[in-house]
Amino acid sequence: MKAMILAAGRGERMRPLTDSCPKPLLTVKGVPLIEHHIKNLVAAGIKDIVINHAWLGQKIVDYLGSGEQFSANISYSEEPVALETAGGIIKALPMLAEHEKDIFLVINGDIYCDFNLQQLPALAEAFNGHLFLVNNPEHNPNGDFIMADGILANPKNNSQEAYTFSGIALYRKQFFQQEQQGVQPLAPMLRGAAEQGEISASLITSAWTDVGTPERLAKLNTI
Repeated sequence: MKAMILAAGRGERMRPLTDSCPKPLLTVKGVPLIEHHIKNLVAAGIKDIVINHAWLGQKIVDYLGSGEQFSANISYSEEPVALETAGGIIKALPMLAEHEKDIFLVINGDIYCDFNLQQLPALAEAFNGHLFLVNNPEHNPNGDFIMADGILANPKNNSQEAYTFSGIALYRKQFFQQEQQGVQPLAPMLRGAAEQGEISASLITSAWTDVGTPERLAKLNTI
């Protein structure tokens, strides 16, 4: 299995930290966020990694290189402008999978999580993806999705227990291969797939942070 780390975003809410440093290179206890992901992937036996980049992307390439120092094989998908999540995956699709049923892992480069990737479930034949959800953080109290018997679904009312998408997911190539290249967010695709029951889901309870503001990064560095 191959993995993709999403690292192309500008990180507007992290300014001024991201004015001169791409968000995935911001550090937690002296180690860049993206390096945490790479080490976690390699420990799980996932060594073929694709990284997309746009804003200050050359700094990411200069820091990580070929990945040899991490016992990884890193390839890069350069975006002249950030294509958003789905757009970035679609552009990199030929690097991630050959056949329509090939499965790959995607991780947001701006999260911090100690989830053991050796515990990835097998993606059932009936589904085109599997989302990992977490308990809702303070900044997203209403959550994103609900789970019904292990299947991702959209909440219909506030009484349903919803969870937050962790930014970690398994996908089949066929989930993206009919989409057009260009700027495209992922959320509408996931909402549509959830409506059709095409995505499975599970809850992870590992430590997890969406490092979206300087305050959250500072808090992580005090734990």
